[in-house]
Amino acid sequence: MPALVHYQGRKREVRATQARIELLAVRMLRALELEDAQLSLLLCDDQVMRVLNRQHRGFDRPTDVLAFAMGEGQAIVSVAPALGDIVISLPTTARQARQHGVTADLEMCMLLAHGLLHLLGFDHATRTEERRMTARTHLLMAAALAERAPVEKHGGPVSGRSKRRPGQRPRSGE
Repeated sequence: MPALVHYQGRKREVRATQARIELLAVRMLRALELEDAQLSLLLCDDQVMRVLNRQHRGFDRPTDVLAFAMGEGQAIVSVAPALGDIVISLPTTARQARQHGVTADLEMCMLLAHGLLHLLGFDHATRTEERRMTARTHLLMAAALAERAPVEKHGGPVSGRSKRRPGQRPRSGE
């Protein structure tokens, strides 16, 4: 199974959400031709997210999504490439969905795509990077939300971008 979903926090009635995000993740991985890749997803509450955000980014507040690429640490020998971990705060997702006038499902799909693109080496530090990442986020969302997700070829609109492999750290200036 390419996507493994866990929940950490006080509220435990999230089985349907876990199943839905797993389906969205599998469809996104298929669209990227990364069906065999390993992806770990943690759905959590704001307290857990606040601790993670403080520990890893130095911000003492919850955030919507964090992504931890496996390529940032030591290499792990595995049959399937391990992309990394994506952490999504469900309460923040619900708040942002209300603010944006969309469903929580759509907001969660956007956060998942955003986190996955970070694992693949995308960033949004400049306007150009942000435009590219936003466009690819929308393409991944379309693939995930479609009844039958299209498979894009490497170099196509979803996956075509950098010469880096999933999880590989960007070089200076890239």
